[in-house]
Amino acid sequence: MQVVGPSPTNVLDSLLHETPEIAPGSAAMVVTVTIPPGDPGSGPHRHSGPVFGYVLEGEILFELEGERPYPIKAGEAFWEPGFDVVAWQAANLRSDIASKFVAFMLCAPGVPMMTYLDEAEIRERTPLRRQ
Repeated sequence: MQVVGPSPTNVLDSLLHETPEIAPGSAAMVVTVTIPPGDPGSGPHRHSGPVFGYVLEGEILFELEGERPYPIKAGEAFWEPGFDVVAWQAANLRSDIASKFVAFMLCAPGVPMMTYLDEAEIRERTPLRRQ
């Protein structure tokens, strides 16, 4: 008998966002990000489209504009809508090991995958943080 579909012994944990906005003509990209022990990660930035991530190792502190920062451990997923929403931090909460995550991004054509905020925009958007 042939098994169709997932094995009954598999454990399936999923993150679903049913209607992500995608720019016409977008390109898909998969990256692996390694954050050194205790590192604050990338500065405030935005992506040109939605991002789905999965933490492979360690634990990160994730902060998306309008949401409180929260920890994401190895084996857990996260999502960013991209476009104008700012990702404030993805810091390594572990001081003893590097944290690593994989991200699948849908990037708008002709726009960098990641754009950092300048000092003026950081000041302007700081009130939108929920610390």
